Amino acid sequence: MKTLLQAITDRVTTKKGMWITLAAWFIVTMLLAVFAPSVRDYEVSNVASLPDDAQSVIAQKKVDQYFKDNDGLPAILVFQSKNGEVQLADLTNLLDQVLSKKIKGVQQVVSLSSLPPQATAGFFSDDKTTALIPLTFDSSLETKEIKKAIGEITKITKETTDLNLYVTGPAGIASDTLDLFSRADLVLIFSTVGLILVLLIVIYRSPLLALIPLLAAAFVYEVVSQTLGLMGKAGLVMTSQTVSIMSILLFAAVIDYSLFVFSRYREELKTHENKYNAMKEAMRETGMPVFFSGGTVLAAMLVLFFARSGDYHNFAPTFATTMLIIMLASITLVPALFTLFGRKSFWPKVPKVGDPAVNQNSLWSKVGRLVAKKPGLSVAIIGIVLLLSASNMFNLKYEFDTMKSFPKDMPSRQGYEILEKKFEKGDLAPTTVLFESKDMVTPEQQKQLQSVLSEQTLVSSVRVNGMTETQKVINYSLTFKGNPYATSTIDAMEKIINKTKKITSDSGVKGKLYFAGETAVKVDDRATNNRDVIVIVLLETILIFAMLIILTKSFKMPIYMMGTILISFLAALGLGMFLSSLFFDISTISDRVPLYAFVFLVALGIDYNIMLISRFQEEQKTHSVKKAVEIAVASTGGVISSAGVILAATFAVLMTQPIQLLFVFGFIVAVGILLDTFLIRGVLLPGLIVLLEKDKSVIESK
Repeated sequence: MKTLLQAITDRVTTKKGMWITLAAWFIVTMLLAVFAPSVRDYEVSNVASLPDDAQSVIAQKKVDQYFKDNDGLPAILVFQSKNGEVQLADLTNLLDQVLSKKIKGVQQVVSLSSLPPQATAGFFSDDKTTALIPLTFDSSLETKEIKKAIGEITKITKETTDLNLYVTGPAGIASDTLDLFSRADLVLIFSTVGLILVLLIVIYRSPLLALIPLLAAAFVYEVVSQTLGLMGKAGLVMTSQTVSIMSILLFAAVIDYSLFVFSRYREELKTHENKYNAMKEAMRETGMPVFFSGGTVLAAMLVLFFARSGDYHNFAPTFATTMLIIMLASITLVPALFTLFGRKSFWPKVPKVGDPAVNQNSLWSKVGRLVAKKPGLSVAIIGIVLLLSASNMFNLKYEFDTMKSFPKDMPSRQGYEILEKKFEKGDLAPTTVLFESKDMVTPEQQKQLQSVLSEQTLVSSVRVNGMTETQKVINYSLTFKGNPYATSTIDAMEKIINKTKKITSDSGVKGKLYFAGETAVKVDDRATNNRDVIVIVLLETILIFAMLIILTKSFKMPIYMMGTILISFLAALGLGMFLSSLFFDISTISDRVPLYAFVFLVALGIDYNIMLISRFQEEQKTHSVKKAVEIAVASTGGVISSAGVILAATFAVLMTQPIQLLFVFGFIVAVGILLDTFLIRGVLLPGLIVLLEKDKSVIESK
């Protein structure tokens, strides 16, 4: 592999090779920009989170099979009076107009005018200020079409009444999410580019050093966007959340690898007069570590194919494609761009032949000498800090109510919270219980099963929702006493599902119970997520560990590298949640966050360890372990700390996103990268090497 990479980089860094490389990237980018669709044309608000064999998914298919009217995308229309009570006549007239307009996609809506007065009472809150009307959209509708239909219903409401309308439920959430991300995408890109530009100028005080990596990132971003657009056209489904994180990953990785390349290029320009020779030598030493760093991130993303959750699985093809293009750019486009500008890249502080390679008075030179002199003390201090940070892991609390992750002013969340206040919390998302039997169910058996279900923990009420003509299948609506998304409710649902045989036995019926609805989905979702965490963490750790053995040609070194990265991840999660609670009043997180953070912190964090270890092994050929550590820390410290600050800031841009999951994820990853950059790579890992590695001369003499 090293021979192949050197053959490529040797060709790219010649004058002719440089121009061919730049021309090729320009032509490919222009062709894709003109003829390929954009990834934005194919992104969706969400994907199916659960696999087809999940119990709640099977249950929902059964419900749709036996009760056709249930097949559709539900929405809840929440009407609230601005002054006084909601008048039944006004609401009846409004709903009749919605039905008469025959709005595209509206499959079913309650007609109050056809119901007896006692039946309409259940749609109103106790104080009559709020009304809840279920509505079903055609499940084949695109999110944009649902948004248009909701807009028409809202318009009718404004024209005929003085009521406020909030549309919540799955359809309302999908529509609002589309709105949120369409606005947030531009904020994300401009914030990312602006922040990176400012940081590069502040850190390196060179306008070209700031613009060249961003120019490379712009080319890569266009190629990736259009390539993913082609994949979307071929059938790949990508969520808005996936595309947002992809953008951050792309800019972060391209800037990181650009800094590694130009740092070594600057060093070689102090030895070689010819800019092409300088880049050739720079890429001979950094090409393999940079390409391998990209390979570890790629491997981490490919591992996500083994996840059963749709959220994680959706990342794999998108991020893997992105990393493949970034890896190619890191050994072709990036060195070609820096070679094109040569020494001018570093203006006004232009490197000259004969300048010292490393500033012996720099911060990282001093850190390197201190760690080499007192490795035990250095490791002990940093170890204590990391362990204390990681200890907060035991205080993690998970939030399963996805609505709490959205902005407070989002209409679907506002409607949801109004329902929480005005109606029974369990009514927010009743559970559908389907009983399927081979024999006819008598009225007595039906009531007995209803009674036994009502006696289960935290169940508020159970009512019959329908029965098939054969009287062999019954549809019950089960309502819990508390919030259907609360952990206690999910635990109660799980216990009920696990004792279905006892429930049917106690009811004196023979058949099978199925549970569908939001709470049942959360039970499966939690179990699937727990399984994915174990599988992905194990597979990713083993795979990256094996790759590090190949890179370092050592067994001990990968243990140090992976061990410190795993400790860094635990510390980042613990410290990140402590700071989130302290500064942002966020005390719970989505159960998705830990695995999201693990994948990115391990994959990206190992990059810095690779750069340090590669330089250490290079210097160890001619120096003692202590001296090699000193030089490695001094040589890589500046560029890695700069890259770490920029990478952390780039992920922190996710905090501008309107979804709390992305906010917390971005913050935790930023904290983790800073811990890894300054404490792990700068002190802990070098200290462990000094303590545990032996000089080659000593080993050989033995």
